[in-house]
Amino acid sequence: MSDLALQPRNPRLDWPLWLAVGGLMVLGLLFVASATAPAEEHNQLALWDRSWFRQAIWYGVGLAAAVALSSVDYSVLARWAPVAYWSLMGVLALVLVPGIGAVRYGARRWLDLGPFQVQPSEFAKLVLIVMLAHFLSRPADELRRPEVLWKALGWMALPFVLILKEPDLGSALLLVPPTLAMLLAAGVPRRYIQRLVAGCVLVGGLLVLNVLFAPPAWQIRLEEYQRQRLLVYFGRDFAPPDATPEERQRARALQEARSYQVRQALIAVGSGGWWGKGWGQGTQIALGFLPRTAAHNDFIFSVIAEEKGFIGSVTVLTLYGVVLLRGMHIARQARDRLGRLMAVGVVTLLFSQVFLNIGMNIRLMPVTGVPLPLLSYGGSSVVTSLIAAGLLQNVYLHRKGYGP
Repeated sequence: MSDLALQPRNPRLDWPLWLAVGGLMVLGLLFVASATAPAEEHNQLALWDRSWFRQAIWYGVGLAAAVALSSVDYSVLARWAPVAYWSLMGVLALVLVPGIGAVRYGARRWLDLGPFQVQPSEFAKLVLIVMLAHFLSRPADELRRPEVLWKALGWMALPFVLILKEPDLGSALLLVPPTLAMLLAAGVPRRYIQRLVAGCVLVGGLLVLNVLFAPPAWQIRLEEYQRQRLLVYFGRDFAPPDATPEERQRARALQEARSYQVRQALIAVGSGGWWGKGWGQGTQIALGFLPRTAAHNDFIFSVIAEEKGFIGSVTVLTLYGVVLLRGMHIARQARDRLGRLMAVGVVTLLFSQVFLNIGMNIRLMPVTGVPLPLLSYGGSSVVTSLIAAGLLQNVYLHRKGYGP
């Protein structure tokens, strides 16, 4: 018997990863349908206009993209990373041009392509991960040079600024954790990263203190909705100290309006109990307390928690846990630094999105508009989440000790 026949068989598909991804997609369809059913049935929308049907289409597109990317060795993808990066930077710049970028909810974040809209900032997260993996896959002695750190931060800074201009602070901030994790995993000296993290914490702390306590003339310029979200999160009064009774009353009414979604989401989570009220039986949705424009995207976790309770919430967290743990396992098995860095970047990005979104739903984090991967409604978010899973599958397929 040959030595090849005695070798243990290496599966080509990471079954735990894709079973967890499949479970999240099933839950996504079910609860997007539940969150949108009251409004869409009232308006008698046709099947192809219903949110869950469109979500299913985006799942199909994302799976096709994941399969296509998995069929090409990730080292080949990395060689094309600079082209993809600069092309996407051009698209992000186009989004900011009036008449080209579509405006929704006061922000210019989308490209209108007729039957659907694309949000380039979602794709920028993955392109940056591949670009940084390509850039940081260099000899260890080069990684000790300070200029490598600054160049890597420069690759992140450009999309950060362009996305921040839309404005989309949540998506811009999501570029930071994967960058830091990949720098650490690549072998950049820890003292550089520690100083960088300390600097980020200091700047963030000063920004929060400025928003909360500085007089209007000294406040750093932020979009008004961003400032109000921070005030809501920290429970600060909207009215300045010298406000008149009339101004204070108007500020209190505005604060009630701005905190309404968060309060209703927290009520939905708390009212689910152990087993929930049943699929499609959530009163927060049926009675319109949880705004129907946000329930199926930013606050989809609250819908699940209300209708399936603690058990449903734990199921969601378990499925995400499987995806993240498999991603960490794939990073350890990667055949080279390039594959390991790609997997580390994807896992960090997915974890950051899950943490921020669920934290927002239970008021541990301020509202940022970050979607919940694979569960929140939205074409760009769904497709990029599945492409991220496809990148993990790519690294797994070409892991060390395995040859096609």
